Amino acid sequence: MTLSPQWLDELRARTLLSALIGRTVKITKAGREFRACCPFHNEKTPSFYVNDEKGFYHCFGCSAHGDAIRWMTDQRGLPFMDAIKELAQAAGMEVPAADPRAAERAERANSLYDVMTAAAEWFSQSLQGIEGAEARTYLERRGVRQEWITTFGIGFAPDSKSKLKTALSRFGVDKLVEAGLLISVDDKEPYDRFRGRIMIPIRDPRGRVIAFGGRILGAGEPKYLNSPDTPLFDKGRTLYNLDRAATASRKTGRIIVVEGYMDVIALAQAGIGDAVAPLGTALTEHQIERLWRLADVPVLCFDGDSAGQKAGLRAALRALPHLAPSRSLAFATLPKGQDPDDVVSNGGPRAMDALLAQPEPLVDLLWRSEVEAVPLRTPEDRAGLRQRLNNHAQAIGHGDVRGQYLAEFRSRFDALFTSQPSPRSRSFANPKFQPERPLSNKTRTIGGGGVAPVFARAILVGLLRHPAMILTCADALSLLLIEDPELDQLRLILLDAAYDGVMLDSDALVPICESAGLGELVASLMDSNGLAFSFTRRQADSEIARRDLGMAIEALAARPALDAALAAATARLAEKWDESGFAEQMRLVEALGDADRRLAALAQGEEE
Repeated sequence: MTLSPQWLDELRARTLLSALIGRTVKITKAGREFRACCPFHNEKTPSFYVNDEKGFYHCFGCSAHGDAIRWMTDQRGLPFMDAIKELAQAAGMEVPAADPRAAERAERANSLYDVMTAAAEWFSQSLQGIEGAEARTYLERRGVRQEWITTFGIGFAPDSKSKLKTALSRFGVDKLVEAGLLISVDDKEPYDRFRGRIMIPIRDPRGRVIAFGGRILGAGEPKYLNSPDTPLFDKGRTLYNLDRAATASRKTGRIIVVEGYMDVIALAQAGIGDAVAPLGTALTEHQIERLWRLADVPVLCFDGDSAGQKAGLRAALRALPHLAPSRSLAFATLPKGQDPDDVVSNGGPRAMDALLAQPEPLVDLLWRSEVEAVPLRTPEDRAGLRQRLNNHAQAIGHGDVRGQYLAEFRSRFDALFTSQPSPRSRSFANPKFQPERPLSNKTRTIGGGGVAPVFARAILVGLLRHPAMILTCADALSLLLIEDPELDQLRLILLDAAYDGVMLDSDALVPICESAGLGELVASLMDSNGLAFSFTRRQADSEIARRDLGMAIEALAARPALDAALAAATARLAEKWDESGFAEQMRLVEALGDADRRLAALAQGEEE
């Protein structure tokens, strides 16, 4: 069985070395690295270091050195293929099946690096030749200095269909096609892919050229042309300048994502070397994961126009399922109509650093994007906003982070829409009409959009006794405004347990709650026999109890939106009375009455 260098590189990239070594060795954080007493020789002072970014360990005492595979073979004592299989299983990768042609493919892949290196050198020479005069003028106009042309290996592809093919003929047409340098079409002679373009080499994390980006001179489409996917290059997993930015990132403690090659080069010239760029597409999950290996909160710095804002939002949505404590994204928006080159040209590196110093957190971007997406004039508009925010929060895989987003969105929503005066505190525009809402003593306590403690306790008792209802009512349950901190925390714990799939029955909930310090609260709730609600009684019919519990949660969740809608309708009538507004007001009053009556019906022996 032959494993290609690309496959092994991907296996190493997907393996977090500190987590692997930390399974059997006690390691501690030391800046950007981890350290420990070396497991290969006896020592009292730690001299063994693990570097996740570079993917290797090293002992300064005994010189033990290696990567994840070497760790499995040297420290764990596994045969090479057993080590590969165990790492691949943990990384979610399939070990390539035995193939007699695998060795040939691996040999071809290795030779493709030689092809790409030769192509980069030829493009570089072409830039300095007669045919590269226009390209040199363009780079000079863009302010790209010669030292950075050399540093980034920038070159030029002459406007010809065969000059590259002729210059690299020693490698053969097949390899040039496989490397993405030639285009092969049926019944036609293969020809050069890149013609009349400034050529920017794309390198892998080891600094090897694996692809190119070509920028057209003057007008024409496409403006940028990238290499196709090849055995060396997968644009969805590659970030431009990652090889250089990783080194700079270790010094700054950050990683910046900009839109394109020229943005990266402009920032590097200004002394900001920790920038990378995607390759003509939106950030992928694989690229975001690689960014997180360099910094906990990468900063995305996109243009302030509509396209840049959409690109930032797409990246935010792709990151949501993978968020974790202290692991997120932030967004620094450039002034509209400016790119990083403009910012540093006009204000110097300090102007760019100022933008990067106060980026917008991910939660703020999501909130702002949804609030500004559509007008929020009607109850349906506001219900749509709440649903979209809830959907974003529910997309988060980590239970604690998901709970925090749900709580944050709920708090912001309530602050935005419940700040209006209560409809009961305002006089109606029509003096002939004064709406009355007959409330019982208990249902009156839930006015104002919040959930009174008696209702909150009853709902939680019902959920503890009928845990299957947590997922059934999850959307409505997450929207309840429970003011008591302990009861609210219990609600979030129950939701997390349900989403994590660890909840089987009521007994399984007790240790989960106890571990969160809520054991006494749960015990008191489970012993609450005095709550006069059908779904809290121990001997209640299970099917009826679950039905009533669901009705209560839905009714309570609907109240804040109905209260806000009635307040808005009343305010509009106060400014201008008309029949349609009056009808809407009456409809909302009746809807609120229905919600209150449903809650009252679920309370047994309630005083009227």
